[in-house]
Amino acid sequence: MTYEDLIERLDPTVYQNLKRSLELGKWPDGRKMTPEQRATILEALIVYEDRHNIAQEERVGYIDRGEKTGTACDPMANMGKKKPEADSSQFTEVKV
Repeated sequence: MTYEDLIERLDPTVYQNLKRSLELGKWPDGRKMTPEQRATILEALIVYEDRHNIAQEERVGYIDRGEKTGTACDPMANMGKKKPEADSSQFTEVKV
């Protein structure tokens, strides 16, 4: 069985358990996940969600920006915009 076959046949309950374990950083029996295990589980969940058309809002890593989308609070809204130049008159030289 290939990795792709395993993801295709993954039971939804197992998917939910893996997702919960990733959120908590530990297995259901309480053992802590290693960084390698977290990376492997994250990759498997992303592939599963893509293959099974899981809604974007329910996917691992989804951030709901809500009302802030497109505002100054949204970091994506300010990407590529030129920052205003500083006005030298607003600064005062301090001599020590």
